[in-house]
Amino acid sequence: MAHFRILVVDDYEAWRKRIRAILEPWPELDVIGEASDGLEALQKAEELRPDIILLDIGIPRLNGIETGHRLSQLVPTAKVLFVTQENDPEVIEATFSSGTCGYVIKTDAGSELVPAIQAVLRGDRFIRSRIAGLTLRTGGFSAQREHRSSQGGVLFG
Repeated sequence: MAHFRILVVDDYEAWRKRIRAILEPWPELDVIGEASDGLEALQKAEELRPDIILLDIGIPRLNGIETGHRLSQLVPTAKVLFVTQENDPEVIEATFSSGTCGYVIKTDAGSELVPAIQAVLRGDRFIRSRIAGLTLRTGGFSAQREHRSSQGGVLFG
């Protein structure tokens, strides 16, 4: 069984613990590190070389969108998945412009985080089901190419 290395980036420690709890039943998903701000995320990503980075938008010292953009250059093999409270369509659009592979709203993480991780590891892009009706014009998304995952999210391949 393949193991995938995950870096969790969020300024709220209780949320990082919640992510660990969601992923704990999945032995192939190893949380190898945590960061609480954008600059620490860059340092840890370069040091740890994770397969996937779970990234919040509202982090200090370097916001999540800029951090995501820099991460895609610093560790291009890592897949960035935003896990955030932000649901503004323009902000979502900006995250996909920065090279992200997926987007999950924190309130949906219990049901959508693992399917989102699985989707991006397969090479698909994932966006939470409640905002899937948006027409995203960047990152190769289009309403015509979407299909539903069995967990209710929307995959774009």
